Amino acid sequence: MGEYRYTFGKFLRDWALIIGMIVGASLYLVYHAIPALHPAGPVLERIVKQVQPLLLFAMLFLSFVKIEPRQMRPHKWMLWLLLFQCVSFVALALVLAFCPHIPFYYGVEAAMLCLICPTATACAVVTGKLGGNMAGVVTYTVLINLAVAVLVPLLVPLIHPIAGLTFWQAFSTILAKVFPLLILPCLLAWLIRYLLPGLHAWLLKYAGMSFYIWAVSLTLAILMSTRAIVQNESGAVVLWETGVASLLTCVLQFWLGRRIGRRYQCPISAGQALGQKNTVFGIWMGYTFLSPVVSVAGGFYSIWHNVYNTWQMYRKRKRDEAAILQ
Repeated sequence: MGEYRYTFGKFLRDWALIIGMIVGASLYLVYHAIPALHPAGPVLERIVKQVQPLLLFAMLFLSFVKIEPRQMRPHKWMLWLLLFQCVSFVALALVLAFCPHIPFYYGVEAAMLCLICPTATACAVVTGKLGGNMAGVVTYTVLINLAVAVLVPLLVPLIHPIAGLTFWQAFSTILAKVFPLLILPCLLAWLIRYLLPGLHAWLLKYAGMSFYIWAVSLTLAILMSTRAIVQNESGAVVLWETGVASLLTCVLQFWLGRRIGRRYQCPISAGQALGQKNTVFGIWMGYTFLSPVVSVAGGFYSIWHNVYNTWQMYRKRKRDEAAILQ
């Protein structure tokens, strides 16, 4: 029985990502297929929206417990990633502003959303599992969120003017969305590090729990992504456009991030920082500032980048097992 428990536990650890994706998608599809469950939808949605930030906060907090403040400093690769995300977003925004009748309009808008979407808050957890620099990824996450808070309010009104919404209102709305889940866990972890070293040492023993918290959070994220795709009523053509655009931008960003990272001996960190996105935030940005129909691109992107992360972790696990056998 002990051997069985070990095997089952190892199976869960090895395939947590794919299990979370399957469970998340299945839960929503079952709910969608059973009309008797539909009245509970608003309540379940509120629960998910309340639980998800708490899980992300706990996950980031445990990740920050392992990172020393002095480790968080800018690197040259971050400048190149920022330039790519910002310049590509500006270029596509100008194309849409001056050529509103361009073919594949929604695909271009979906690509723009996927390119500017900030790094996922869970990126540090995955980067750590892959052997990358967690502190570097967290630093870049802060930088790109600040860039998003400035660029989106500046350029989105050129494409989708929102009556009564000023730059400062949009800027503060985005900051209010990211600050509690990005800055507060960092500050709390560092306060405990310096003021309560005993508690910090105890928390370090459980820092690995961040991976399992992320697996649960991933399940909820895929559930909401599946909901966004299923409830989208814009038609098959728009779904194809956004799906293809999200896939192409996902491949491009992981490839380019790793290519830039190799120049600075950090392909894993740079690849994850550019390719792994905060898709829940991306869906919210789509609904709030862009065309609601393209918010589904965040749902598609969530699938693509988690499939790629599952493959990366599988390769890493096989390499580690091979190294032990040698």
